[in-house]
Amino acid sequence: MWRLGIPFLHKRRYGVQDHFVVSYLIDVEVSMKTLDRITFNQEVMGGKPCIRGLRVTVGTIVGLIAAGRTKDEVLKLYPYLEPEDIDQALAYAAWRVEEIDVPIITA
Repeated sequence: MWRLGIPFLHKRRYGVQDHFVVSYLIDVEVSMKTLDRITFNQEVMGGKPCIRGLRVTVGTIVGLIAAGRTKDEVLKLYPYLEPEDIDQALAYAAWRVEEIDVPIITA
């Protein structure tokens, strides 16, 4: 298990370019292993993080909450979502903003 505030380095591919990503977990319990509702698929919304493979992005959910919508309002707008979907979208967004992307320079 990763520890709070300890950075770890991993590699992520964006399109055709690899990046090193430095992550700082903000919550010991928040890791990609616990975010099982967040999916990535190049054929769904261009590979953006989505909720359970649906065409609802994490950014859409975060944007609605940031605009002042309540969880219940979001669930009414997207009746196929579940409360845990919103919780994981917010947890993923919080985790992701703590990462630093550094492009890999190849010779």
